[in-house]
Amino acid sequence: METVLIILGVVLVVLIVGGGVLLAPRARRRGKVAPGSSAAAEAGRGGVATAARPAAHAPAAEPGAAPPAEVTAPPLVPEAPAAPTPAVEKPPPSAGRMVRLRSRLARSQTAFGAALLSLLSSGKLDDQTWEEIEEVLITADMGAGPAAQMVGRLRTEVKVAGTSNLAQVKELLRADLLEQVGADFDRTVHAAPHGDRPAVLLVVGVNGTGKTTTCGKLARMLIGDGRTVLLGAADTFRAAAVDQLETWASRVGATVVRSDREGADPASVAFEAVSAGTARGVDAVIVDTAGRLHTKTGLMDELGKIKRVVEKHGPVDEVLLVLDATTGQNGLRQARVFAEVVDITGIVLTKLDGTAKGGIVIAVQRELGVPVKLVGLGEGPDDLAPFEPQAFVDAMLG
Repeated sequence: METVLIILGVVLVVLIVGGGVLLAPRARRRGKVAPGSSAAAEAGRGGVATAARPAAHAPAAEPGAAPPAEVTAPPLVPEAPAAPTPAVEKPPPSAGRMVRLRSRLARSQTAFGAALLSLLSSGKLDDQTWEEIEEVLITADMGAGPAAQMVGRLRTEVKVAGTSNLAQVKELLRADLLEQVGADFDRTVHAAPHGDRPAVLLVVGVNGTGKTTTCGKLARMLIGDGRTVLLGAADTFRAAAVDQLETWASRVGATVVRSDREGADPASVAFEAVSAGTARGVDAVIVDTAGRLHTKTGLMDELGKIKRVVEKHGPVDEVLLVLDATTGQNGLRQARVFAEVVDITGIVLTKLDGTAKGGIVIAVQRELGVPVKLVGLGEGPDDLAPFEPQAFVDAMLG
């Protein structure tokens, strides 16, 4: 009996152990226990749940320490505002400019007129006095020939009138000066288009006469008169001249045709400028050429080439020679050479408000047989004026 009980106990132990072994894999197949479930179970059994341990690289904050600063995005930098487009200026018209600028002209010419009137009103018009009058005219850059002619005529008129009255003598002198200046010259600047082709104005001169500045001021004057203008930067040897021309053009809304390559063929640039002017329907194209010494044959020949190439579009309306009025008789020598290469149609006298002597107007017109059409009377943008003989003579006499 005892043996039977022992055997039954052993069987029972085997069954219990075997059942446990068989049930364990089945429990594992039902699903793993979720993380923290043991803690929850312990809490359910009266234990305390603990938070998950922090990562090893994030140490716990010390008591009383300031919280870490928040990482914020860098502030947005506002874009720089675009540069304002310069306002297009509206230049004043050409009419009346000479009268408005008369005071500037008078400042430089008063000494000339005062010397003449002083001699004529002295009451002693003998041979020596007339010689002194002739010297005054010559030193005013009038030239020996015109001075002698004017003195001879004035001497006869005073003798016939039999007067030494200052007002009468001044009137006789004024009439003679007007005749010498040439009040009957056509001084029109031809800038009107020819149907679908613009007028072409070629501006020439030696270095330092203010040629590029004259182009800019001429563009302003024509725009003030209601014309549309395109500028051709054919002075390709001097980058500053091209930039200067673009500055002048931007102020009045004009266009500049230029080459992207320094030292490009000036004739090609001039041709393209006229082509662009025709395509855009502008009234006038002003071509700025490189300043050149009248003694340099090669450069003068190049100037002739520019004119010939431009004339493939049609006749050139104006060839304006820019002369520095302060150079006096030296300016006449320059004018002679330029007139041999290109047909000069008009003279622009710059710096006439400075130390220039008014006689240069008479001398250069007599030398070339072409009129002074424009005069520069200051450094302001609108100080280029159509030449008016009456206003000029009145300023000379004071």
